[in-house]
Amino acid sequence: MPEILTRHRPLALLAALLIAQILLLAFQIKRHSDVRLIRYWASEIITPGEKAASWAFSGIGGIWHGYIDLRGAHSENVRLRQEVGQLELRNQELENTAAQAKRLSLLLDFREAHREARMVAAQVIGGSADLSSHTVFINKGERSGIRRDQAVITPDGIVGKVVEVSPDTAQVLLINDRNSGVGALFADTRTQGVLKGTGDPQPVLAYVTNDEKVHLGEVLLTSGEDRIFPKGLLIGIVTSFKPGYPFQTINVQTAARLDRLEDVLVLLSQEELHPKANSSAGNVVVGLPAEPKVEVPKTPQVAAAAPAPSPSPAPMNPGGNKSASPSAGRP
Repeated sequence: MPEILTRHRPLALLAALLIAQILLLAFQIKRHSDVRLIRYWASEIITPGEKAASWAFSGIGGIWHGYIDLRGAHSENVRLRQEVGQLELRNQELENTAAQAKRLSLLLDFREAHREARMVAAQVIGGSADLSSHTVFINKGERSGIRRDQAVITPDGIVGKVVEVSPDTAQVLLINDRNSGVGALFADTRTQGVLKGTGDPQPVLAYVTNDEKVHLGEVLLTSGEDRIFPKGLLIGIVTSFKPGYPFQTINVQTAARLDRLEDVLVLLSQEELHPKANSSAGNVVVGLPAEPKVEVPKTPQVAAAAPAPSPSPAPMNPGGNKSASPSAGRP
């Protein structure tokens, strides 16, 4: 290496002088905008390296923030999902509490409207495991004054009767059970029959002759002839009917939702409930709101042959006497 430098020393010296001259010229010459040529050359030489380094660092930073650092985002996502689940659960609890408060408020209003009748509020705590049996269990029994053959109702309509009693629980036979029977009558014509369960959701009204006129949507009330349900309690409405032998086949949709029972009232006596002017107390009695909370399904064949529904009857007092207006009996 020293021999090569010694041999080409003149050329090396010449090259060094040329480079020095070029650098001096570049330092002295200015381009547009008063930028010296040497600075321009330095910028052109350094810029590609800077761009490459910037691209490399940007890519590494993107990979870090987009993939490696996502561990923190995943943890945050898990935490937020847990919070959302807890909030949804809390919301469901609040909705259930509000629904329960509404049901209890209806029961309280009903009891306040019928203070003359002795009754006990109870909760449904279970049902029968037999599919052919429609019974439920309530959380009140002998210690609360409940006995066999007492009526069980809701503010919407009748439910059934007590068939078995223990100290703290009781079994209730629903009105759509095969072994159930309730004395019933039509609210407008006062025609009487017997409501019998079939094991299906809808019971049937039996012992109504073919010459009796029946209308879709006609309101059905208790007659009191069974010595269990007081007279005038709401049962439901007629959903379909057809002639039969020797009696008509009449299907009834119950006013009380027997498949959604949660809170009920057990009547401790058979005395009639006297209606009060309190619209929030329910429609279990004929003197309260006239329209039951049930829907009539469309049955074109029956509807075509049946006459138009007759208007609702005038309100009646517990004794059965018609009054000129709902307020006629009030002081």
